[in-house]
Amino acid sequence: MASISSLGIGSGLDLNGLLDQLRDAERETLTPIVAQQEQQQSRISALGKLQSAMTQFDDSVETLKDASLYESLSASGGGDTLSASVDGAAQPGSYSVEVSNLAKAGTLATQRVEASDTPIVDTEGTLTLDFAGSEVAPVDIQIAADSTLEDIRDAINAKEGAGVSASIVNDGQGYRLALNSSETGVDAAIDSTNFHDLLSQGVKDAIAADNTAEPGSNVIVAQAGQDAALTLNGIDITSASNTVEGAIQGVTLSLNETTAAGSPITLKVEQDTLKVREAVSGFVKSYNALKDTIGTLTSYNSETGQAGELNGDRTVRTVESRLRSVLSGGVPGGELSMLSEVGITLQRDGTLELDEDALSEQVSGNMAALGEFFAGSGESIGMAGQVDEALGRMLDEESGLVARSIEGAEGRLERLGERFTRMETSVERTIERYRAQFGQLDAMIANMNQTSTYLTQQFDALDAQLGRD
Repeated sequence: MASISSLGIGSGLDLNGLLDQLRDAERETLTPIVAQQEQQQSRISALGKLQSAMTQFDDSVETLKDASLYESLSASGGGDTLSASVDGAAQPGSYSVEVSNLAKAGTLATQRVEASDTPIVDTEGTLTLDFAGSEVAPVDIQIAADSTLEDIRDAINAKEGAGVSASIVNDGQGYRLALNSSETGVDAAIDSTNFHDLLSQGVKDAIAADNTAEPGSNVIVAQAGQDAALTLNGIDITSASNTVEGAIQGVTLSLNETTAAGSPITLKVEQDTLKVREAVSGFVKSYNALKDTIGTLTSYNSETGQAGELNGDRTVRTVESRLRSVLSGGVPGGELSMLSEVGITLQRDGTLELDEDALSEQVSGNMAALGEFFAGSGESIGMAGQVDEALGRMLDEESGLVARSIEGAEGRLERLGERFTRMETSVERTIERYRAQFGQLDAMIANMNQTSTYLTQQFDALDAQLGRD
């Protein structure tokens, strides 16, 4: 008997629909595994959020741990006249500053020509730029034959280390090559150039004719560079740049404008209390942000029954316990020993609260003790160092608490994937077995239907024959 290629054709039964129902029923055994996989994926993601929040907290701890923070200086009082930056070599002090001149770059405009885009040079030559400073070497630039004023401009700008930038200016009667020194100050100023010597005779004649008709109307126009000039506590200082380094040890002055005669400004270099206050405030804020992250990850809504991804998780409890132990502990041997003495208190909900007034009192009058408390002294580890060590152990990429927890969850997820694959294969084998059995059933019913039809036909034929007899 021929085989049946599609279930149900032989029997007329919906065997494919029945097979689909059996497959759905068999795959229900995979549902718990899928739920466990989703749970582990959520846990891995949540542990990543915890790790990120801990790392951000550790960044703020590193700032407090740096002893140079409590020795840093800042400059104030420059107003609109100047700004100042301070490095580690600076010393506290007060300075009276008067700025009489700002540094300026020198400029030079060549004789004018009739057009900027027509050739003004017959043969190849060398354009030489001379500078006011005797120690500043002249710069030579090759100029091609048949060059226009635009070509000369482009050749100058293409020359590395030319010391000037070139542009073209229309003065209403013609076009001039304008050169602007790249640096400010007297010595760096462009002083002269042999531009006129390179020009074709016709262009030279036109320039001469201009000067004959109106003497001095078509000549080089130069403006000398200028050095910055200031007095610092009565001492005269000049600088080729408006950025003055070395006048005050460890301080760089940036001059913006001059002062009125006889009206000096006062520049103060003093301890940078703002940086310390910001660092302590950042420590408190980042710790509270970590606590907020933990609160979200471990939350539980009794009305909806919805729990955070790390609700009841041992890793989170360990992190909280270790940090709380360090923060509530002390730093022995110093004038300050507890966080509460610098204005930071641990609240009942586990967050930190900062008393700005108490901190300001320590910052303004007890900076050395504050530095020793947070950054330590000698072999003594400060509070920031203790917190950093605790975080370091928990965040270690190989053996840290968080890394081990993530690794464990990833391992469980991998094993669940393998289990899912095995069970899915088993389900498909079962369905194939059902398919084979349904095929046999379909064929058997088809065979029975054929036999029934044959017998019915025979009986009908017999009845008809008996009726005739």
